[in-house]
Amino acid sequence: MATRIYKVKDVDLLLASKTISQSLTENIADLSMVRSTWTAEYATDLSEKIDNAIETHLGIDKKKELRNATANLKSIQIPAMRDLSFIKTQIDVDFGAQAKEVLTNLGFTTSLRKAQSGSQEALIQLLYSFKSSMTEELKTTMVSKGTNPALIERVISYALLLLDSNVTQESLKESTKAISEEAVTAFNEIYTEISGICKIASTYYQYEPLKKEQFTFSKVISNMGQTKRAVQQPAT
Repeated sequence: MATRIYKVKDVDLLLASKTISQSLTENIADLSMVRSTWTAEYATDLSEKIDNAIETHLGIDKKKELRNATANLKSIQIPAMRDLSFIKTQIDVDFGAQAKEVLTNLGFTTSLRKAQSGSQEALIQLLYSFKSSMTEELKTTMVSKGTNPALIERVISYALLLLDSNVTQESLKESTKAISEEAVTAFNEIYTEISGICKIASTYYQYEPLKKEQFTFSKVISNMGQTKRAVQQPAT
């Protein structure tokens, strides 16, 4: 009987591996310079291998949604962080001495730095706090000072989008069935390949903490778990 060489759930392994393979694709221009076998074609093949493992071995009826759930989370994080940064800067400029109090009430003080470091939990907390604390009075004041109301509404919408995407991800993660020996062998191969990628890429990015985290398997797994806790216990 094949023995798992990893210590996480099978579906968590594949979800994390999918995330890392996406990071490889996004950074292939850099990484191909230090490892000739890492080409765009290789990155595509790896992503497809993980998709095939999900489809063939997990037996999830909504396997397409599972494959896309992490991508949805990632696609929301980038524009959300950009818009939050725009709003913070405008609050700093427009509110002067009161800016610190406004930012604290909206959740920036406690969550922004961690969110900027890639924590999904912190981003969910920040968006939830922003949505809960954005009163009509504050919104009117911000708009009167020059902030685009569409920007405020877009940030509020991210809270629901991110929470909905993560709920979808977590519900799909619970819908696995018994795994065969053939599947464990396939999963072990993926883990071995992803571990090698992480070891090399994290070394390459050792002086770029945010990118290094994208290739640190334990960090990717940890962020997935943090997001689940954030959905269960949203900030108030």
